[in-house]
Amino acid sequence: MAQAPHRIDVHFHSVPKAYARALADSALGPHIRIPEWSPDLALKTMDANGIAIAICSLSVPGCHLGDDAKARALSRAVNDESAEFVAKSGGRFGNFATLPIPDIDGACAEAIHALDVVRHDGVGLLANYNGVYLGDPSFDPLFEVLNERHAVVAIHPNNHPAGGQIHLRVPGFLMEYLFDTTRAAANLVFSGAMDRYPNIKFILSHAGGTLPFISWRLAEISERQLAVSPFKERFQIPLIADNEGRVTRELVLSRLRRFYYDTAISAGPQAMGALREVANPDHVLFGSDWPYCPVEMGDDMVKALDDSLSASEKPGVERGNALKLFPRFA
Repeated sequence: MAQAPHRIDVHFHSVPKAYARALADSALGPHIRIPEWSPDLALKTMDANGIAIAICSLSVPGCHLGDDAKARALSRAVNDESAEFVAKSGGRFGNFATLPIPDIDGACAEAIHALDVVRHDGVGLLANYNGVYLGDPSFDPLFEVLNERHAVVAIHPNNHPAGGQIHLRVPGFLMEYLFDTTRAAANLVFSGAMDRYPNIKFILSHAGGTLPFISWRLAEISERQLAVSPFKERFQIPLIADNEGRVTRELVLSRLRRFYYDTAISAGPQAMGALREVANPDHVLFGSDWPYCPVEMGDDMVKALDDSLSASEKPGVERGNALKLFPRFA
């Protein structure tokens, strides 16, 4: 049953025309799904699922298809096209800008343009680029730009280069995406990036992947094992070194509470129960993952979320928590 639009969706994908053409013309074209997408089709889906506002982002593989110059041009074209449909939507759309990573210089320039000139709502990053995870020092110049602007960063999982070596008869997005998000989140915590760039607000896809389930393990091992000799000398982990003598379970868990978490394809009681134990209550945000997530699954997610949240939690998850991050939609 359709609901009056009220939700704010922070995990809602767009497929701008420039992006669809580039994917179709690339070597990935025959092997990648390019969903049908238009602002009108998106709005129909939003209305059917009670979504008042959708903050759009690209899914994998992003705009870097092998050539730095082409990636810069495609990122600019996608961000400009996105700005056009946002402006015409009457406040129904927002957008996370895409960046031409792993071209970090190009990414810094595009982030400055997207946030300072076009005024997008944040940026969308993949968890890893060619196997290098967010939190790696190579991302520091970009993170400096984002930190200065108190940017919101939506992190989406990516395929890992080693994924082809995992011989399972299931698609990678069924499970591997969850592990990819988890690796990026853990690397942001243990690399010290969250401490170096405290103004960036990171949103983790899919309830943080497996992060809620392993959170106690991460915190316990950090305090009881990694923070004491000989492990602290053997494993040069910045979080441990930078907090010498002060590493506790609470320190690690406090970093996890700084993340924001969306509910895309993770709305059932199993996921919400684990997330509730880890996330700051006002850091849980509604996400649908459309159009990569079928409409029928979107219906299931909305129902599962209704069944999983208490009456006091629901207004925040569906709308209120997002408004604190994106007050322009109030």
